[in-house]
Amino acid sequence: MDKKQVVAILDEMGTLFELKGENPFKCRAFHNAARVVEALTQELGGLVESGTVRSVKGIGEHLAEIITDLVDKGKSEEYEKLKASLPEGLLQMVRIPGLGPKRIKLLYERLKLKSITELREACEQHRLAELEGFGEKTEENILKGIELLAKSSDKHLFPHASESAEKILRTIAKLKEVKRCEVAGSLRRKKEIIGDIDIVVSAQEKDRKKIFDVFVAHPEVQSIIARGDTKSSVVLKAGINCDLRIVEDAEYPFALNYFTGSKEHNVEMRSRARKYGLSLNEYGFTRVEGDLGKKARSLPRCKDEREIYAALDLAFVPPELRENMGEIEAAEKGQLPKLIEEKDVRGTLHCHTDYSDGVNTLEEMADAAMSLGWAYLGIADHSKSAAYAGGLSETKVKAQVKEIEKLNGRFKNFRLFSGTEVDILPDGSLDYSDKLLASLDHVVASIHSKFKMTEAEATKRTIKALKNKYVTMLGHPTGRLLLSREGYPINMVEVIDAASDYGKAIEINAHSLRLDLDWRLVKYAKQKKVPIFINPDAHNTDGLRDVFYGVGIARKGWLEAKNVANTWDVKKMEQYLNDLRS
Repeated sequence: MDKKQVVAILDEMGTLFELKGENPFKCRAFHNAARVVEALTQELGGLVESGTVRSVKGIGEHLAEIITDLVDKGKSEEYEKLKASLPEGLLQMVRIPGLGPKRIKLLYERLKLKSITELREACEQHRLAELEGFGEKTEENILKGIELLAKSSDKHLFPHASESAEKILRTIAKLKEVKRCEVAGSLRRKKEIIGDIDIVVSAQEKDRKKIFDVFVAHPEVQSIIARGDTKSSVVLKAGINCDLRIVEDAEYPFALNYFTGSKEHNVEMRSRARKYGLSLNEYGFTRVEGDLGKKARSLPRCKDEREIYAALDLAFVPPELRENMGEIEAAEKGQLPKLIEEKDVRGTLHCHTDYSDGVNTLEEMADAAMSLGWAYLGIADHSKSAAYAGGLSETKVKAQVKEIEKLNGRFKNFRLFSGTEVDILPDGSLDYSDKLLASLDHVVASIHSKFKMTEAEATKRTIKALKNKYVTMLGHPTGRLLLSREGYPINMVEVIDAASDYGKAIEINAHSLRLDLDWRLVKYAKQKKVPIFINPDAHNTDGLRDVFYGVGIARKGWLEAKNVANTWDVKKMEQYLNDLRS
């Protein structure tokens, strides 16, 4: 069992203990252990093999035994017994936004509710009102949460789908019978939410059976939905449906293009093909019937996708842009952007450490950034109002700045920038004084409280914060948590306009739960010449890599490297941050 699976089980055990009403210290120990394992910079298997996992701070003898069983045996007897001791539906109820383990435990003990279905019925019958602390508003909010959960039940976060797809693709690509293969669909277009996984393969007809045999027997496969001559469908252990299609190599570019989509982009491509007297589908070009077809140019034979677009007098459209948002017109005029790439990123400015709710130290975060080849890293721990996240007092901020200065004195060709993720208070003021903010290299201003605002209130609150001289950028602009919480109502066009007017930046928060600013608004921010930062909001060293999910969103928003501030080198970044304060 790999590290991510171990982390998920330890965290789940902490939740299960909460549902059973166990000692809070015991519950917290499992949740903390999950964070500790997630933050390990050493290879977990090696620590287990050597027995040194027992010496890791936060991992006692009991937890070490569970971790060892999970890594070596792929299962833990204690976990299985714990899971079997409670109705399965209780753990599913934890996924309902705003409904925590303590309340679920009460609902189970007092009303014998064991599933989401039973909970919905109880809310509709107003049975929760008989419990202390529950009322009509609570029932209304729970029903809204259940509705949101139902809408997202067959949806998946991009990183989870991508990880599963890569495991399948690596196995398929190694088969000598496979000529070409690639992930298609919304995953290839780097949508933030994925429905299912599509993989397209080219191979000879005689080899299809062997390829499908390998596919359906893959360790990631939980069950087989269907198996045919050209397509097989499975459900992966991650809960995602995955389709694998096999075509002849001559058909491969067309199949890859078609199944990448989007549907709207495909419609535009087919419409354009007809103007050339051609019909375009997943198998290739053919002539249309009638007079128009007689005027068609010679039938194009395309070796790859680029030749499909060229046959229609279009520049190649990168998959991320295929959303029918003007890409066909831009491709026709030769005006498509040269999209940012992962290698363009030189650093990032919104990361957390163990000073607040992060797991790793300043030095560990810096080392991880250097291992990615970055030239700088910006620290932005929480401000004092975020007590739930270990928000820093002014004294602690000053201590962190001194430690950063000390570390910078030791580093060569690398710099830590001091900063904060300062709370935007309900009235739009900031959680720290201007004097303290002026002592920092950068300031990320974010909303973390009082989400129930009108659109006008949220917009006014945010714009007031952007007016502050010392604010560098707006953090996670809408506050959304994908598949679990809608963003607060806010007029982002007005906010982007204000950022442009005041010379402020906006981040694409690259954490997989956020991916906020939304890519549909990124393009508008580019038009308004608002600098964009791609920040991971990392709370451990592994989280730094989330930047690359943000690059996908930036590409969907038509951004070039020059539009993204953290593609700049250290000197340009220092100049930019200094100029904001002058």
